[in-house]
Amino acid sequence: MADSITTTPATTAAARATSHAGSNSGVTGKTVIDDTVVSKVAGIAAREVNGVHSLGGGAARAIGALRDAIGQRDFGQGVKVEVGEKQVAADIVIVAEYPVSLQQVADGVRSSVARALEQIVGMEVAEVNVTVQDVFIPGDDDDNDNDNDEKKEARVA
Repeated sequence: MADSITTTPATTAAARATSHAGSNSGVTGKTVIDDTVVSKVAGIAAREVNGVHSLGGGAARAIGALRDAIGQRDFGQGVKVEVGEKQVAADIVIVAEYPVSLQQVADGVRSSVARALEQIVGMEVAEVNVTVQDVFIPGDDDDNDNDNDEKKEARVA
């Protein structure tokens, strides 16, 4: 008995529903994958790419740092998705690490996200847009803090 998958229109703008007939157990039903799940899958895939420091703009990263501190990490941070009946599109905002090639990082994110969405979510990927919003320079913040500490100590003594 062959498996057949019938895609049905999403019940809401935030869901994808499919009906499965003839599965191994012989039970039929509907599977709904919410947009937040698709965002998380895309976010996790983007973070796995070498050269990606973090996701999201400045405000999103600040809120993300607070959420991380209380153990409520948002894996969909910096990711916006549009889910249709058969296709998905994603917009991802990243902070790249210096001195990586920004084009290579963006291509890596695009490839990783598309592969994850196709394999895990099971939908065709229409497009993955990547915005490099900032560049993280390792040690830049640490050096400034150390310089300020040394200056403060020199003025106090």
